[in-house]
This record gives sequence, structure tokens and C-alpha cells, in this order.
Amino acid sequence: MAKVAFIGLGVMGYPMAGHLKKCGHEVTVYNRTSAKAERWAQEFGGDSRATPREAARDCEFVMACVGNDDDLRSVVLEEDGAFAGMSSGSVFVDHTTASAEVARELAATGAQQGVGFVDAPVSGGQAGAENGQLAIMCGGPLIEFERAEPVMDSYAKAIVHLGDTGAGQLTKMVNQICIAGIVQGISEGLFFAMEAGLDAKKVAELICQGAGGSWQLANRAGTMVDNEFEHGFAVDWMRKDLGISIETAKGMGVSLPVAALVDQFYAEVQSLGGGRWDTSSLIQRFRHIKGQSIKN
Repeated sequence: MAKVAFIGLGVMGYPMAGHLKKCGHEVTVYNRTSAKAERWAQEFGGDSRATPREAARDCEFVMACVGNDDDLRSVVLEEDGAFAGMSSGSVFVDHTTASAEVARELAATGAQQGVGFVDAPVSGGQAGAENGQLAIMCGGPLIEFERAEPVMDSYAKAIVHLGDTGAGQLTKMVNQICIAGIVQGISEGLFFAMEAGLDAKKVAELICQGAGGSWQLANRAGTMVDNEFEHGFAVDWMRKDLGISIETAKGMGVSLPVAALVDQFYAEVQSLGGGRWDTSSLIQRFRHIKGQSIKN
């Protein structure tokens, strides 16, 4: 069992930190909204601290799951950031979906004080975090990954080391690019089925048994038909992730035409008031175009 800090208690971080505690680790948490950290400490029996620096002090591992590159730099590099409290030989594990660039930046800074770094974004959504069934894609030195893997196993169903620092973030970009195309295809198919007078839920159940099946179709088709979009991972965050992917691709000289198009479709969903709807809400574009009622 390890002494662990967890920084960031959003819809993902809150249950992830809880799994660490349930598995027997000694866990201290920090959250920008202190009331949430205090509530977590009461619920799970861990400790909370007022700054990332205090939470990270004397910990073997510091996990983080915050919003974006700037949030990450803030909780890590500022005077009261995590690195200021970490000792040589400890490891920082970043579960934020961020850029590969910031991963390399933080890894280099940590190395100057003997702190290891693993970029380890996750996939599986709120349900995966709550059930301890996340897929974790990791980059960084193998020796540091192997040290952190048993700790991450507290909330994972799959953990894979994919290469040097930044490889985890690049893999998460692949994940988001694929999801964008899949959800758009499902939205088009389901709306077509409904307009054709078919029972779209039955159609989805059948297609899931063949080559057109996917996790998104199996888990989101029914709620897409029913106008239910409260599953955790918001359109606002998806646009942030796609923005990172598209910008990274530009730097590589790679074209992402479908991802770029779907990103603009998500912008339309935002304009409908759906910034906090989950990513399956792409289907609402079609309802809006057809003049049907939109869920508020």
C-alpha cells in the first residue's frame, strides 16, 4: 500500500480517489473547491489539504485529474503546486486529458528535482470511474510506469504502457478522434431510422450484433432516441479534446477532416444550449434541423 495524493475531484477524480482509499492506500486529496475535498474526506475516511503542495508532501505518488493544460500547470508548477511538495523518488501520474506538449514540459521539470512523471489519460467516462473500470493509456519511462501501475490498478480494467512521455496523451487523442466519428455516424443512422418509421432501439440492438456494433451504439443508442444526455462527459470537454487533437495533427502535417467537421457540429450543439450535455447529444442537431423539440 502506498501514500498517495489525488488532485482534482471532478466527476472522474472523485470516484477514482475513492477507489484508491477502498483498496487500502493512504490518500490525501486536494480540490480547488475545498468543500468538495472535505466531503470526499468524510465519505471515504481520507484527508484533505488546502493546497496541492500540502497534499503532495511526503507522498510516494501524486495523481491528478484536472481540466486542461493551464489547470495542470497551475496545480503542479505554482508556488503551492504539487512539485513543491514532492520529494525525490516520488512519481506524478497525470490522468488529465491534456496535450503531449505539457506532459513533456512537466516531465522535464520534475526530472530536475528527481520526480518521475507518467502521462496517463483515461477512457471509460463517469461510469468507468465509478465502477473502477477505466482504460488507462500511459507514456513515460517504463520503470516509473511499472512503479505506478499497481496503484492505478485500483480504478482500472486495462493499463497499457505505450511509449515515451506524451505517448499516453497522443493515444487519448486517437480515442477522441475515433469517438467523434463513431458518435456522428450513430447519430445519422438513428435519426435516419426514426425518420423511416423504424423502431430505432430495436435497430440498434440488432446492429450491435454485427459489424456496425460499438460501445457507443450499445450504451447510448437508447438514450439518444429518448433525448437523455446526462452521462457525464460534456460537449464542452469534447471540444477541448478535439481542439488539442486537431492542433497536434496540424503540427504533424496530418489532416483530420472528419474530426474537424464533427468538432464544428459540436459547436452547433453548444449553440443549442448543450455545452453540458454528453457527447451523444450530436443527434440533437438533426432534431433541430427538422424543427423538432429540443430537450432543455
